[in-house]
Amino acid sequence: MEITKRPPLAERMRPTSFDDFVGQEHIIGKNMLLRRAIEVGELGSCIFYGPPGTGKTTLANIVAKQLKGEFRKLNAVSSGVSDAKEIIREAENLKAMFGTQTYLLLDECHRWNKAQSDCVLEAIEKGSIVFIGSTTENPFTSMTRAIVSRCRVFEFKALEDKDVIKAMKRALEKDEVLSKMPIKVDESALKHFAWASSGDVRMALNALELAVLTTPFNKDKEIVITKEIAEQSIQKKALSIDENQYYDMLSAFCKSIRGSDTEAALYWAQRMLIAGIDPMIIARRLVAHSSEDIGMADSNALLLSTSAMYAVEKMGAPEGLIPLFHAIIYACEAEKSNSVIVARDLSRADAENVKDDNVPDYLKNHPSTNDTKHIKYKYPHDFGGYVKQRYMPESLKDRVYYIPSQNGREKNLVRKKDRNN
Repeated sequence: MEITKRPPLAERMRPTSFDDFVGQEHIIGKNMLLRRAIEVGELGSCIFYGPPGTGKTTLANIVAKQLKGEFRKLNAVSSGVSDAKEIIREAENLKAMFGTQTYLLLDECHRWNKAQSDCVLEAIEKGSIVFIGSTTENPFTSMTRAIVSRCRVFEFKALEDKDVIKAMKRALEKDEVLSKMPIKVDESALKHFAWASSGDVRMALNALELAVLTTPFNKDKEIVITKEIAEQSIQKKALSIDENQYYDMLSAFCKSIRGSDTEAALYWAQRMLIAGIDPMIIARRLVAHSSEDIGMADSNALLLSTSAMYAVEKMGAPEGLIPLFHAIIYACEAEKSNSVIVARDLSRADAENVKDDNVPDYLKNHPSTNDTKHIKYKYPHDFGGYVKQRYMPESLKDRVYYIPSQNGREKNLVRKKDRNN
């Protein structure tokens, strides 16, 4: 078979056991819940969600093999109710006749609507199938609650560079094609593949294969993959700054916004872009600092920064950079307040340390009929939109987390709870 007719490298090197699986130690490391459940054969229906190329489908395959079950796969984009029902019928027959458990992997499971999702609910509850959903979207917001409530959700993280490099080295050593070729890959090229793939091992492996197959032999009859070839193969230019410079410049950019130095913020943003940094990194930091350092002093900064991030994502460079710089200038010139971040930290400290879960009876979903105080919930709209009543637990009733600063629009803010009634 010709090389060009083979499956992509990422597919050929798909791990079939835990020994070859890289990353996700937080869920499949030794003594972790998912690993233990698989090893004792007690895995129930679950949902794997996280970025592309992080091992969701691969782990589902390993699960089915490890538990010696029947593995069936559907894609929510191209399949429907009839496909799922056919698999469920086969699964019920297999279980009744041979005791074999069927594992149904549904890729892009967030794409199924409620009617499609409902067709597998009964099968999940009866145990006819073990459902394994795979999605890049947060299932708590993108999927029907009925399905999510019947599954355990496991979040996959983007792989670290060392894990991606480990996968590429394994491919060079063990792949049926690459292992037989005289290939030399510079360490700088491996690092670039790992960095440019942003934790997507599939992207890194396929870029590596493209580099190998398109690079001619040198005079020593070797295929040498340099960082420059890696840049071309993955279509992402290497940073012209080292890791320390990257973090230093990003820090300078953030501190320039906080310090209201527009020229400095613009310079560091441009310096990072010229160095090859993804504009979305700058946009995401801008959104965060619009709340952290500007906050309630000028909430328009958050709206503008979020809009700029959307523009960068949808339009790309160079057009998307115009609203990005618009938002940077606005954020620098805006009044500053850190009251949001202070309120966040104070409230979290109480939530972690006080942990008073005694909800006032009149705020409960089902108030007690035995309440001796006979305090009734006051519906604010019956009082013109606001009425004073206690919403905090008794032990925290006098706590104050949010204190408006004297900057920008915030200085004119009078909190409703401080008004005279």
